[in-house]
Amino acid sequence: MAALDGLPPLRDVIRTHGLDAKKALGQNFLLDLNITQKVARTAGPLAGMTVIEVGPGPGGLTRAILALGAEKVIAIERDPRCLPALAEIGEHYPGKLTVIEADALKVDFASLADGAPTRIIANLPYNVGTQLLVNWLLPSEWPPFWQSMTLMFQKEVGQRIVAQEGDNHYGRLGVLCGWRTDAHMMFDLPPQAFTPPPKVTSTVVHLTPIASPIACEAAALEKVTHAAFGQRRKMLRQSVKSLGGEALLKQADIDPSRRAETLSVEEFCRLANCL
Repeated sequence: MAALDGLPPLRDVIRTHGLDAKKALGQNFLLDLNITQKVARTAGPLAGMTVIEVGPGPGGLTRAILALGAEKVIAIERDPRCLPALAEIGEHYPGKLTVIEADALKVDFASLADGAPTRIIANLPYNVGTQLLVNWLLPSEWPPFWQSMTLMFQKEVGQRIVAQEGDNHYGRLGVLCGWRTDAHMMFDLPPQAFTPPPKVTSTVVHLTPIASPIACEAAALEKVTHAAFGQRRKMLRQSVKSLGGEALLKQADIDPSRRAETLSVEEFCRLANCL
């Protein structure tokens, strides 16, 4: 990969720019360019695509995305220390890389995409990854601005994303992802792939939007899943008591003695629609 794009190895980039990963920013840099290429390829064909990346750091994944032919990469980076390293990549790929220094939680991603065919590819900072995913899952308009999301998470979060009813990892995240996307865990990454190595295994998850999900209001679904899984060991008659309890469950034709983890996505949508 270094030979492919002619840019220095990432360890040299980190050393040159003094980029020690900051725990406060949830940073764990992915330095193996073979792995970054594998992640980028997992997203599917990139030719002609706009790609949004969050937390590029020293730019290993950014380089892989550009080398695979993305038309345009928009990288959101909160850490100003990384900007000079990203600027060097931009010089190598003139007109193809836009770097925005910002907090990703405050960015209007749909307006950045500006109607272009867009994929999201990111090694998400651990401390904001789940919230970003939920934000991308719950826009008011659907289908969303993105054609797919290829994201790196701690493996436990990945398991929660793809979990279905009856699974130990099934919860609010599994319902929201199952409602609007087709989600798959693609491959794991050992701690040694990152600098500094995290204490957990990571995983790459690929999500594609379902064109016509079950008709349901996102806010209502969030409300019922929050209540139901907030007290997941209790029967639903107790956990959703604040939302109407047995009367609500009866209206949705759901047995009040069941527990949250036994309900399918369709049943949660029914419950939300009865709100």
